[in-house]
Amino acid sequence: MKNKIELLKAISEPNRIRILMMLRDKPLCVCEITAVLELTTATVSKHLSILSKAGFIFDTKDGKWINYSLVARGENTMIDELMEFLSKWYNDEKTIQRDAKIIETINREKLVCSPNKCNI
Repeated sequence: MKNKIELLKAISEPNRIRILMMLRDKPLCVCEITAVLELTTATVSKHLSILSKAGFIFDTKDGKWINYSLVARGENTMIDELMEFLSKWYNDEKTIQRDAKIIETINREKLVCSPNKCNI
């Protein structure tokens, strides 16, 4: 039961749902996520940590970037089911659609990052 509660806690925050919806499209670095959410890097990092601990995402190093990705489908059936649910319920949300449009055009090389904020 504890594992299920942890999964539900992880998706109980709107910005974490937005992060998961963004990561459906492609792996993203902290700066890209920060720029879309318009939050501080520390806040985004905390959200990523919670999602990682719950098993929704993982990170990989790619040169100077650390990319965050969704876990592969089939690794955890509970996560698969929750992601299907989230997609079904949130695909038509204006915020999720706006985030997806930004992700299509975002260029991590052009982001201006500081310790507290990233801007497109």
